[in-house]
Amino acid sequence: MNRKRAVDRLGADRRTFCGTATAALAATRLGLLSVPARAAPNAWQLRQIDAGLLSVAYAEAGPPSGPPVILLHGWPYDIHSFDEVAPALAAKGYRAIAPYLRGYGPTRFLSADTMRNGQPAALASDTTALMDALHIDRAVLGGFDWGGRTADIVAALWPERVKGLVAVSGYLIGSQAAGKQPLPPDAELQWWYQYYFSTERGRLGYEKNRHDFAKLIWKLASPKWAFDDATFDRSAAAFDNPDHVAIVIHNYRWRLGLADGERQYDAIEQRLAAGPTIGVPTITMEGDANGAPHPPPVTYRGKFTGRYEHRTIVGGIGHDLPREAPRDFAQAIIDVA
Repeated sequence: MNRKRAVDRLGADRRTFCGTATAALAATRLGLLSVPARAAPNAWQLRQIDAGLLSVAYAEAGPPSGPPVILLHGWPYDIHSFDEVAPALAAKGYRAIAPYLRGYGPTRFLSADTMRNGQPAALASDTTALMDALHIDRAVLGGFDWGGRTADIVAALWPERVKGLVAVSGYLIGSQAAGKQPLPPDAELQWWYQYYFSTERGRLGYEKNRHDFAKLIWKLASPKWAFDDATFDRSAAAFDNPDHVAIVIHNYRWRLGLADGERQYDAIEQRLAAGPTIGVPTITMEGDANGAPHPPPVTYRGKFTGRYEHRTIVGGIGHDLPREAPRDFAQAIIDVA
């Protein structure tokens, strides 16, 4: 039976995200509140529920009966990327749900025998399992980095579950076969960490230096974002998950065909390898200062066959677009819904 429990507070590593006043302030800053500040939503509530192979930790804001929005983070980030997005959506009546991915934060595998698998099909299956556990038939999905890829996959393969899609960096569905194809040298250079992770030295290095490594990625991926140590440390606590390194290393090795996945996902990966189109209403987004590898919008426009719009967000916006431009990301969710 699914179990669902509220976690009282996050403390140093399990801290409440935004109090009522903070939620009101954030939503007001975003220009999305049409109700008095005193009516702002309550704090994020961190909860836990058994879903598929995992005990998933997720933060939730907004009315339980509101239209659901699932917000998906990437690597090396966590649900704090949606600290300002969620209260803004809650103030508009949406039920905002941000799960910690497998290998992040308090999310745990239910069995010690389960493979610590980071392949895209597994992460997408986690999302549909969470929706099932929460009795959510359809939701708007919004994500970036790994979360953007996961949202793309769910929208492509299970469109009946997706009311709308907001995908940073657009169409990120790929395959092992595609990952084996060499890129131009300047593009290969941007993937330096993928090759580092393919070595035992890289695995040991990430295990030993995961916080410093993640901070370096933040700086490279968002070169104009002047984040402070407190902002980084709030997210970095999620990397202390005992499965984090295994999931990250497997994800990048799988992409290069250097690690095998699980047979239960073979059918899904075969469908993804064909490059399926996405027909649900979609807004793709990109920051004008995204330092992480990402495809130009012109290359993926044809992959979206339904109502579609692309938005480039200017002002030195990098890879963590929901945190760097929360107003724009929240508005995209509202518009696509």
